[in-house]
Amino acid sequence: MSSEKFIGSTHKYRSTNQRHVILEVIKESRSHPTANEIYETVRKRLPNISLGTIYRNIDILFENGLIEKIGPITNQMRYDGITENHYHIRCIRCGKIVDAPMRAMNGLDDYVQRRTDYTILGHRLEYVGICPDCKKKEDQMHALEGRKKLTDEDV
Repeated sequence: MSSEKFIGSTHKYRSTNQRHVILEVIKESRSHPTANEIYETVRKRLPNISLGTIYRNIDILFENGLIEKIGPITNQMRYDGITENHYHIRCIRCGKIVDAPMRAMNGLDDYVQRRTDYTILGHRLEYVGICPDCKKKEDQMHALEGRKKLTDEDV
């Protein structure tokens, strides 16, 4: 295999089919997958790949600026194939993350830097809420509880 550089990267790496497939899976996903979800998807194309290989390659892709890590508020790190500044919405029930339907506020960095002693390198914004699937489940649970309460009162 040839030794190449990732486009836009300052670090050298050995180009591998595994790394290419992993990057492709992350870039194509809009669900901000966990390492286990990446592993399950990649295994469909590369059945002999190990979870350890997934983690090693994810680290290389991150170090080369080709993916972003989204810190764990739940128990697992998630990965994003969009490296441009953008915002997320995270479900506090299931941990699902989606891209917020808005552009990044690029002037915000300059605004904060002018008013502080910090050299601002960037910012991250994450909205938190309850996703439609979890909201639907909660609504169904409340409806069932309401019916059960009515039945219990009837007795």
